[in-house]
Amino acid sequence: PIAGRRTQLLKGLPATSTVEENAAAGVSVYSFNVTAPPLPSEGVTILPAVINLIPVTEAFDIEPKGHLEYRVVTTGNLVLDYETMPKRFDLRIFVEDTTGRTDLDTLTILVIDKNELPVFRGNMATQTVTIYVLEGAPPEHIYKVDAADPENAELTYSLLPTPAPFFISKSGDIFSTKEFDYEKDPHSYFLNITVTDPEGLSSTGTVNINVINVNDERPYFTTKQRIYRIPEEQSLGTVVANITAEDPDDEGSLSRLFYSIQPSNSYFSINPSTGVLQVTGRIDRDALPLRLHPNISLIIRVEDSPGNSHNREMEITVIVDDINDNPPECNPSAFRKEANENTTAGTFLLNLRNYCKDTDVDPSNSQFHFIGLSGFRSNNFALESAVSGRLVMTESIDLENPANLGVEVYSLTVRVQDLAYPNYSSKYPFYTSFANIIYIYIKIKPVNEFLPVFSRLSYEFNVSEITKVGSSIGKVNARDNDWPPSVITYSIVAGGGTRDYTNIFWISQTKGEVKLLARLDYETTQKHLLTVEASDQEKTATATVTINVLDVNDEEPVCSPSFYSFQIPVSLAVGTNINGFKIECQDRDSDPRSFRYFINKGNVNNHFTFSPSAGSNVSWLTLASKFDYESGLDTNWIYRLRVHVTDDNLPSGRDKRAHLARTGTVTLSIRVVPNPTTVSTTTPGFTVVTKRENLFSASAWYVPFVITLGSLLLLGQLGYLGFLLVTWMRTRCPLAGKADSTPRIRDPEKKKPKKEVVMTMTKLNTVFDGEARDPVTGNMYEFNTTSGARRWKKGNEPLQPAPALQVTPSATHSDGQRTDGAEKPGKKELSEKRKEPTTETR
Repeated sequence: PIAGRRTQLLKGLPATSTVEENAAAGVSVYSFNVTAPPLPSEGVTILPAVINLIPVTEAFDIEPKGHLEYRVVTTGNLVLDYETMPKRFDLRIFVEDTTGRTDLDTLTILVIDKNELPVFRGNMATQTVTIYVLEGAPPEHIYKVDAADPENAELTYSLLPTPAPFFISKSGDIFSTKEFDYEKDPHSYFLNITVTDPEGLSSTGTVNINVINVNDERPYFTTKQRIYRIPEEQSLGTVVANITAEDPDDEGSLSRLFYSIQPSNSYFSINPSTGVLQVTGRIDRDALPLRLHPNISLIIRVEDSPGNSHNREMEITVIVDDINDNPPECNPSAFRKEANENTTAGTFLLNLRNYCKDTDVDPSNSQFHFIGLSGFRSNNFALESAVSGRLVMTESIDLENPANLGVEVYSLTVRVQDLAYPNYSSKYPFYTSFANIIYIYIKIKPVNEFLPVFSRLSYEFNVSEITKVGSSIGKVNARDNDWPPSVITYSIVAGGGTRDYTNIFWISQTKGEVKLLARLDYETTQKHLLTVEASDQEKTATATVTINVLDVNDEEPVCSPSFYSFQIPVSLAVGTNINGFKIECQDRDSDPRSFRYFINKGNVNNHFTFSPSAGSNVSWLTLASKFDYESGLDTNWIYRLRVHVTDDNLPSGRDKRAHLARTGTVTLSIRVVPNPTTVSTTTPGFTVVTKRENLFSASAWYVPFVITLGSLLLLGQLGYLGFLLVTWMRTRCPLAGKADSTPRIRDPEKKKPKKEVVMTMTKLNTVFDGEARDPVTGNMYEFNTTSGARRWKKGNEPLQPAPALQVTPSATHSDGQRTDGAEKPGKKELSEKRKEPTTETR
C-alpha cells in the first residue's frame, strides 16, 4: 500500500509507447511530467520510479530530463528481441511530493519487430573456420555453412573469390572442384562466404582451406663425402661429420627428416634431427679391436618419418689415427732393492727397461728413455745409458763413515719420458709433465765388521759377603762399532761356581747388570773370577770380572762344650775353678782374642763368673761368691746358666757401632749339694721325659727336596720291580681253572701310615752325672745333679752321662718303630745299675 493522499501528480500518464527490438541502451521510450505543488518551496520527495514491471525485467529505467520532466529509457541490460522476448511491458510508475501526496500510473511499452541481419551458427559464428584437404583427394564435399535469419526468411549463399576451385550450393554446402597437388597448387585458400536475406541484408564469414602434403617421395642425401679421418681419444661430443639430406615432398621448405645409424655404434651417434655425427664413446686406437682394425664403417639412414618406408641409406668410413696418448708405464712404479755395504763400484742393481713399456700402436709414439736420476746422495748411483735403463753403483758405501752415518735407505727417482711429443690432456689430465716417475729405494744392508768392545778389559767389584740375594753388584758395558749398532747380549761363560751352586751370579742379557743368586761366604771363597761374553749375534768378545768378597762378621762363636751339667758342694771356696770346667770357643771370621764372656741368665746372686771374661778363646768357670743357705739369702740348689760368648771385644768404641757382633750360647746346669757327710738312706728315683718332634730349618730347604726326589725315584724303581715280578709269576704260575675255586683269605686292609709326636717316659735308677772334689780329703766323688745322691768315684771309672731334660726329634715310621736321638737302655743295664751301691763311706 502507498501512504498519503491520491493526487494527480503524473502528467501524461497513463500512456502507451513503442520501442524497436534490439534497441541499444539509453534509447528514449516515453517522456512525462510531474505536476508542481502549490507552494514553490515544496518539491518532489520521491522521484518517479518503476515499482512494478510486468513481466519483471530490468530492460527500462526512469531518468530526469528537465525540471519536473522525466523520460523512460532502455537500460541495455536485456536485449529486446521480438522473436524471443515478450512483446509488451507494463510499467507502474510511482511519485510522492513533500506534502505526502502520491500518484501511481501505468506506462505500456510495445516491442516493434525489425528486419535483422542473417547470423552464422556453429564455428563460423565466432571464428574463421579452417578446413584441411589431403593432397590428391578427388573433388568432394568439404564443409557445410550453417546460417539462419531471425525472421526465419529464406537465405541465399555466395562465395568469393570466384576463381577458387570451390563452389557453394543454395543450402550452404562447399565442394572442391579439382584434385589438389601440393607441389604445384597453392597450399592454402581463403574463401569469403556471404549469406543474404530477402530484403538484402547480408552477413559474411571466412573459411580457410589448407591442402595437406602427402608423403609420397623418398628423401636423398646431399652430403657427398664418404671417408672421414679423426685422431683417437677425441672428447665426447666432438663433431665428426654433418650429414645432410632433402625430401622432395618438402621442396621450398625445411625438410623434417630423421637420421640414424644402422645398426647403432658404440663410438658414434647421430643427431636424429640435424644429422650431426658425434663421438659418444671412448676411441682408443691402442686397444682391441681398433688396435688391429682402425677403420670404422657406419651405415647412415635418413627417413622422412620414423618407421616410414620412404628412406635412403649411405655408408661412410671413419679412420682412427694413433696419437702419443700413452705415457711410458712401469709396473711396479716403485722398486726396493738391497745391497751390502762396501759393495764395489760398478755393481749392477736394476734394469728398469724390463719393467716399463709404452702401449701406443705407432712405433714413433712408443719410444721412451730414462733421464733425471735424482735423490739424496744419488751420486753413489748412475744409469749406464738413457736407453738401457740399467742402474749401477758408482761408489762403495761404508755405513760407518761419518758422511754416511744414519743413512740406510737411499731414495732415488728416475723419469721415464716419451721421445715423441705427448698428448695426455684428454686421457691423463693429472700429468703435469710429459714423464712418468719411478721411485727406487735402495737399502744398504749392514755388514758385521767389528767385534763388540768392552768399555774396560777387566772389571773388579767389591761385594760384602752379607749382600742380599738378588742385589746388583756391578755392571759391564760393551759397544758395537758397526752401524747401525747391533744389539749386544751378555752372558757368563766361565767362573762363578761353588760347591753347592753351578753359578751364584746372574747377568742381564740386555743391560749387562750382574746380580747375586746365592749368599757369598768369605770364609769359603774370598774371590770369584768370571768370564763375561758380549755377543752381537755373530761376533763375540770377552772380559774378566773379578768379584772380591768383603769379610763381615757374620759367623757366631762356636764353643765346646755347648752344654754341660755337674754338681758342686755347697762349701766350695770362692775363686775355685768349678770342677776344672772350661769352655773353648772358635770363630771362623773373628780373632781368638775378640771373645767376651758373660752369664746372661740364671746367675742368681752372681755366684758364678768366667775368667778371663774377655780377650781369650778359653775361659774357666769359677765361683765368685759363697753360697748362703743358712741365712736364707740363697734358696736355689740348681742353677741353669745361659752363657753368651760374643766376638766384639776387639773393635774400638767407634767401630763397635758399625761392627756386627755375633753371639754364641753355652748352657750349664749346676747343682749345689750339701756337705758329703750327710748320708741319704734312700736312693731317689727320677723320670726322664723325652719329647721328639719334626723340625724344619729354612736354611736347609734342599734337604726335603733331595729326600722327596730320592723317594720318588725309589718308589718308581720299586714299582717297576713289582711289575716285573708280577709278569714273571704269571708266566711261571698260570691261574687255576674254575674247579679250583677255593676262597682266598681276605687280606687285611692296609692302614695309611701316619706321623705323630710320641712322648716316651723312661723310669731310670740313679745315674751319677756329676763329679766334684771333696775339700777335706781331696778325693773325687760322683753325684746326681737332680737327686743329690753321691758316691766316691773309683779310680778308672768314667763319668756317667748326666740325665737332662732335652728335646730331640722323634719320628714314627709306618712300621711302628721309633728312631730317637739316644737309644733306650736295655733291661739288663737297668738291673745292673740297681745293684750298684748308691753311697760309700769315706
